[in-house]
Amino acid sequence: MSDMRRVLYTNAAILTEDPACPHADAMLVDGERIAWVGALDEAPRQVAAIADEVVDLGHARVIPGFIDAHMHAVMLANYSPQISALPPTVTSIEDLVQAVRDRRAQQGSDAWVEGWGYDEGLLAEHRSPTRWDLDRGCADAPACIMRTCQHIRCVNSKALEIAGITRDTPDPVGGEIERDASGEPTGVLKETARDLVTPFIPHANEADAVRNLTALGELLASQGVVAATDMCSMDGTDTYALLSRAAEQGFAQDCAVYILWDQLKGDPVAAFPVEEATHAAQVFKAGVKLLADGSVSGRTAWFAEPYLPASGDLGRPVYGIPTCTEEDLEDAVAFCRSAGLQLSVHAMGTKAIDRALAHVTAGGPWLSGDAPSARLEHVTAPSRQAVELFARSGVGVVTQPIFAYCEIGSYLKNLGAERTKRSYPLRTLIDAGARLCISTDAPATSWARPSDPFPNIKAAVTRRAYDGTDCGAGEALTVEEALALYTREAARMVGFEGLGMLKAGYKASFVLLDRDILNVPAAELDQVRVSATYIRGRKVFEAH
Repeated sequence: MSDMRRVLYTNAAILTEDPACPHADAMLVDGERIAWVGALDEAPRQVAAIADEVVDLGHARVIPGFIDAHMHAVMLANYSPQISALPPTVTSIEDLVQAVRDRRAQQGSDAWVEGWGYDEGLLAEHRSPTRWDLDRGCADAPACIMRTCQHIRCVNSKALEIAGITRDTPDPVGGEIERDASGEPTGVLKETARDLVTPFIPHANEADAVRNLTALGELLASQGVVAATDMCSMDGTDTYALLSRAAEQGFAQDCAVYILWDQLKGDPVAAFPVEEATHAAQVFKAGVKLLADGSVSGRTAWFAEPYLPASGDLGRPVYGIPTCTEEDLEDAVAFCRSAGLQLSVHAMGTKAIDRALAHVTAGGPWLSGDAPSARLEHVTAPSRQAVELFARSGVGVVTQPIFAYCEIGSYLKNLGAERTKRSYPLRTLIDAGARLCISTDAPATSWARPSDPFPNIKAAVTRRAYDGTDCGAGEALTVEEALALYTREAARMVGFEGLGMLKAGYKASFVLLDRDILNVPAAELDQVRVSATYIRGRKVFEAH
């Protein structure tokens, strides 16, 4: 059908996420936009009369398409050809060593062996791999395996040699070169230290990157995701250019791009031409991303209370790492304020959250639209004062209940049961009146299908980990609340135009589910599947 055809969808159970008309049974789509939605028996006479086609949806549950307000689209796409260090393929360091060995055998000694996704909590040995482990798989070529959190790399001896990292190399500001008891680098590079090897790792060429992105678009469509984000590249890749090219070649999702502050410091204004920051475009630059600390599972999120003791602590309490300076925060806020851009701050630990909030709330908000001027990412352990300040200030919270769900071993080991239950306080934030949405942070998710929305929704609703561990039942959401946070509130958080609700004038980006998600037992929410996905009026996926 042409883009200008008018299609009337009937006999549906539509959850619109529009508070003025929350439920409907019919929807008229005119080209890329919704012309009308409501109860068919109350429809104006002309609705049926002007339709070029009537489609009976057979009582299917229809919802707005999911919006992943925090993922790394280009990174996730480029990881597809690399070693996946996740279960069920890799469940031990020995499995990882063998995967490295196999990959080295397939390629020459001049090629990097790359992988992603390892999490020591999911490995049989319950420790991080080291340079010496990777050397057993590949000693004559450089090897780099990215941890699931994306904040830590493990590299082999050859990679350390290429990057010039020795026992005498000082830790960079905001990072740590992990060392053994004798002072020798272990190959584990935390936070900004991971960037010491970044310049030496080859990038995917443009053609391959675009091809990977179009394939990712197909995967996202099969999961009901109609809009995504690229929350910065870690290696300076121009993700806006790649996503724009991918959109020309079939990547259907709307996508918002954020650029890492560390890559902007020299000349931030030049990175945001007006035409590239237009939210009405399919791909647009939404703002700036700043990293204020690390990850819980990597023991680098910055807390006021120390982590539980671990063997590598050398007898010292570990609180995590602040990964930016006060000047970075001040300058990033000042630039976003002057340029009319959103600022996104990665802040997991209590101290990182408090410090970030102090900076982004000073002087009040600077954007006038639906999107908040500033948003904090993850917000694992906000203080009571921080929760109150989120509610008063309107600063957004973009969080990931999937983290504790799939990384429960690391959380229990690093924080203990009670602190884990208090992490990601969804109910507390909502009840306080904070602006909130949920997302995956894919691929920084220890799950085989990191961009899948349904395990994330299950985690928010059940507050239980994949193995049944209680993650704080008092912080659970209802299914309706979780869906709102994944659609309407996610669209508002990013500033996507015409997305997140099914209402007249909005984009016809919606999803049909294989069962009624509002009536599925909570324990079965991760079994819900997408039957069909429409983006801007066009069917881009249909299950067979």
